[in-house]
Amino acid sequence: MTLVNSIPSHPTAPFHGTAPSVLPNAAVVLPARARWRRRHIAVALSFVICVGLPVVLSAWYLWARAADQYASEAGFAVRREDTGAAVEMLGGLAGLSGASSRDTDILYEYLGSRRLVAELERDLGLSALWSSPGTALFRSGTDPVFAFSETGSPEDLYHYWPRRVTVSYDSLAGLIELRVTAFDARAAQALAEAIVARATALINEMSDVARADAIRDTQAELTAAEARLKAARRQVTQFRNRHQLVDPSVDLQARAGLLGTLQGQLAEALIALDLLRGETRNGDPRLDQGARRVAVIEDRIAAERAKLGLEGDGAALADVVGAYEALMADRDFAMRAYGAARSAYELAQAEARRQSRYLAAWQTPTLPDTAEYPRRGRLLALIAGFAVLLWGLAVLSAYAALDRRG
Repeated sequence: MTLVNSIPSHPTAPFHGTAPSVLPNAAVVLPARARWRRRHIAVALSFVICVGLPVVLSAWYLWARAADQYASEAGFAVRREDTGAAVEMLGGLAGLSGASSRDTDILYEYLGSRRLVAELERDLGLSALWSSPGTALFRSGTDPVFAFSETGSPEDLYHYWPRRVTVSYDSLAGLIELRVTAFDARAAQALAEAIVARATALINEMSDVARADAIRDTQAELTAAEARLKAARRQVTQFRNRHQLVDPSVDLQARAGLLGTLQGQLAEALIALDLLRGETRNGDPRLDQGARRVAVIEDRIAAERAKLGLEGDGAALADVVGAYEALMADRDFAMRAYGAARSAYELAQAEARRQSRYLAAWQTPTLPDTAEYPRRGRLLALIAGFAVLLWGLAVLSAYAALDRRG
């Protein structure tokens, strides 16, 4: 700053106009011309180095060296045929439920897996496809910023995959949208088609596994039902051979009829004997003959009742019939179970002959006409913004340190 005298020092000097009274020789402060100091030069130089130079180099690289990138888009969803209702009609012996509700989640994880990257590397050569931009401006034919390094490892290729393949998944609608970028339009489309083909193969593989599981389960149930039916039939045959009876229930009915007849004959014999006793005197031979007839009929009735299990301790026919009916019930149940298992197995085979899961594409891989990437203006603005931010923070930190030292 410079101090100047605004009022003459002589008290008698003339003064024109109206002015406030001032003291003689009063000093007035006037603005001085700003002069550059070292810190100002350092700040300006740091701005040029930290902001200007990176922005200029980035703009030169983006517009002069960065290769154009083309994006191909595709969209698909996993659909299935529900066969649960038909199987429930069979009593639930087999569990054909079609595709799982989480098939789309599995497919989404597969689209970013090492397995898919390795398969496409083997089939298409991803490392070579993404390491050669093919731009005429770049003499070496590679792009160290956006392209994949030719000497990269499979792990590097796997980490580079998200930069070229973007997968969007709508979990509510079950839709998957695929976006693939490459340095050539047809290469981007071919890569998208290969990914869709691999996704279809995965869905088919999952469907084949599900159908094989369903057939294996129903076949195991059919085998078990058949073995159970054979065992029941064998037990019935052994029972008939042991008791020398084809159908004990029929024999029981015949013996019950015979017992009824004998009881009727016994009643008639007793009545005839009572009448004879009233008409003849003791010692009549007909009385002895009538008494013997009654005794014979009673013995026969007792024997038949013993066979039927109504009295005595021997093997009762009623017990035999009960055991036979239990065996027949087991055989009938085994026959019904075998029929249901057979129907389930035939249905599983029918379902195996048709596709229960399939990949429904609502957008086939597109062939891009113009390059969408890299978005040079946006990238340059981001670089400039971050550079200015970092530079500003560094300058403020330096001034704060200088103030603390001063």
